[in-house]
Amino acid sequence: MSYQADLARWFAQLHAGAQPLLLPNPWDVGSARLLRELGFQALATTSSGFAHTLGRLDGSVTRDEALGHAAQLAAATDLPLSADLENGFADEPDGVAETVRLAIEAGLVGCSIEDYSGDAAAPIYEFDRAVARIAAAAEAAHGGRVPLVLTARAENHLNGRDDLDDTIARLRAYGEAGADVLYAPGLTRIEDIRRVVAEAGRPVNVLAYAGTPPVSELAAAGVKRVSVGGAFACVAIDAVAQAARELREDGTLGYLDAARRGSALAKRAFGSG
Repeated sequence: MSYQADLARWFAQLHAGAQPLLLPNPWDVGSARLLRELGFQALATTSSGFAHTLGRLDGSVTRDEALGHAAQLAAATDLPLSADLENGFADEPDGVAETVRLAIEAGLVGCSIEDYSGDAAAPIYEFDRAVARIAAAAEAAHGGRVPLVLTARAENHLNGRDDLDDTIARLRAYGEAGADVLYAPGLTRIEDIRRVVAEAGRPVNVLAYAGTPPVSELAAAGVKRVSVGGAFACVAIDAVAQAARELREDGTLGYLDAARRGSALAKRAFGSG
């Protein structure tokens, strides 16, 4: 337990560096160990990447499945692991708090909670309710035996609500409610990102998204963390599809060059078991 708490404190410190923490998102034990071998300092789960391993789309995983998956990844390496816990798998604050407590029991040192409701008619929780949910999550994150790093996500820009003023108001309120890191996935304009960093009042995570500026520009803007979401998992899916099409449609074996490189990486990453 002391080790997990120490790991959580180290994870928090990684958000205070001059350069952003690059936080890749593995989707299984193998990818977690590979990313450790490649030199990353911390990891985070991806809800979409994990769902794809089950042959599903994002948003279809249960709380028990997500936490079981997170526990496997937490045990797979000695790196800090945060988890994408979607909306906390609950609408009400008490349910979100219970999810965060279970995240600590699963061995996590961080998690994210979003304000996306899953209701197509009202996809973003009403402001006061959204803040209450983060406040409950923060109390659970900071009141237990492990000082969990809580990331609060404002999902406006992934759901057709390009209202930066509302996004910033939500992020500020989430920080005041106790969130440690703030995150508005879908922002790509550097001027918008600079404004969020300037006004949010907490370390800001940016999603590496289509059109997102390079890490050097994000660092200059004051961004403290960059994550990739399900992108690496989708890159892996595309690589398999390309190899399969080559074999099926062309009958050639050019993909074996990549296979040899992958095999060598696997031996390095998995050789110690």
